[in-house]
Amino acid sequence: MADKIAFDLVSPERLLISDHADMVTIPATEGYMGVMAGHAPVVTALRPGMIDVLNNGTDTRFFIRGGFAEISAAKINVLADEAIPMSEMDLAVLDQRIRDAEEEVLAATTDADKTRKNEILDDLKLVRAAF
Repeated sequence: MADKIAFDLVSPERLLISDHADMVTIPATEGYMGVMAGHAPVVTALRPGMIDVLNNGTDTRFFIRGGFAEISAAKINVLADEAIPMSEMDLAVLDQRIRDAEEEVLAATTDADKTRKNEILDDLKLVRAAF
């Protein structure tokens, strides 16, 4: 198991996964980041997007709505504001979130707020495209 990295994904409601993986891709605020065993230690904020867990050729995906990741050479801990396994994702709910995000972009009063809300909308559209 030396080539694997331990991974925990926790939301306020539950522990979604606690396993070892070959690689985990997370939506860091600076962009998507691939993490494997031996990674340099880092703590990063997360934006809404997909977490991809690759383990023995199997890809497990989760939508998160932001949070934080603590990464060490041996483990990744993700504390998500909200996390939903893609296998449990309801398309009607996702489509409603996209509509709500579009309304929030239109209602934004500052350029900074509009930029942030556009990023959230773009991430939701990427999740929708993953179906």
